[in-house]
Amino acid sequence: MKLSSSIDRKISIAPMMEWTDRHDRFFLRLISRQVLLYTEMVTTGAILHGQAEKYLQFSPQEHPVAVQLGGSDPAALAQCARICEDFGYDEINLNVGCPSDRVQSGKIGACLMAEPDLVGECVAAMQQQVKIPVTVKHRIGIDDMDSYAFLHTFVNTVASAGCKTFIVHARKAVLSGLSPKQNREIPPLIYSHVYQLKKDNPHLEIIINGGITSLDTAEEHLQHVDGVMIGREAYHNPFILAQVDQRFYQSDVPIQTRLDIVTKLLPYIEQELANGQRLQHISRHILGLFHAQPRGKLWRRYLSENSHQANAGINVIEDALKQVIG
Repeated sequence: MKLSSSIDRKISIAPMMEWTDRHDRFFLRLISRQVLLYTEMVTTGAILHGQAEKYLQFSPQEHPVAVQLGGSDPAALAQCARICEDFGYDEINLNVGCPSDRVQSGKIGACLMAEPDLVGECVAAMQQQVKIPVTVKHRIGIDDMDSYAFLHTFVNTVASAGCKTFIVHARKAVLSGLSPKQNREIPPLIYSHVYQLKKDNPHLEIIINGGITSLDTAEEHLQHVDGVMIGREAYHNPFILAQVDQRFYQSDVPIQTRLDIVTKLLPYIEQELANGQRLQHISRHILGLFHAQPRGKLWRRYLSENSHQANAGINVIEDALKQVIG
């Protein structure tokens, strides 16, 4: 089922606004060496108006890591793709799935599903500028354009422009009347559409996304598609990734403990603090590490109550750990 690729997308972590920043990605990489990580969506405007370093910098340890771009102007996307490749990213992904009003006003995200020819032009323009893969993340439909036939036509149109990998959130997007949060919960998941898409397009790499909360479920999906993208579960319960390398990539490296992960994160935190970062900008991403564990609430509470202090240092993490392990 798995297609050959320089990037193994069997398991990946979804791009999530305000969550999958470079601190979160570094932390997740400590848990799994193999999963493909994605940035938050970065708009073409943010990159081209002098803020590329702010939005695109990342640690070499994050590889493999993909950048998700938001935009609809082929020339601007092509320029940004080249910049991202120069920064060292392993993949360029185009956001055709975000339903928020704010991004729609900039002709970004799910609204682009109504213009598959334009999406194809964007993909082709980026591919002409870079050697790394260009992929598209999208919904199964939008508003009343939600039939399987619509999805199939969209994918085939974009594929004809050269795209070989499609990451499909198995819900349609409702472009007016629902908030982004509601758009992640109210439209029903229709996994069968994504499965059928793979059956009809065996030459394409199809990754499924949406509502995946366990590795058992991921394994079931992999019977039908090429890869699985995990979203919010990986943020709220990051230790779900602890067995990914052994289970899906045949790694013989021993599974780490939560203590192992925190210990490996401490030098990174110390360096970031020395560079002027605030502890809370990093610690907010690790609140879920002890999810569903005895005393896990004490870990979250201690970090939440102490990381925002102006002088908060590495001792806050160490003291929070003592709340859990004594």
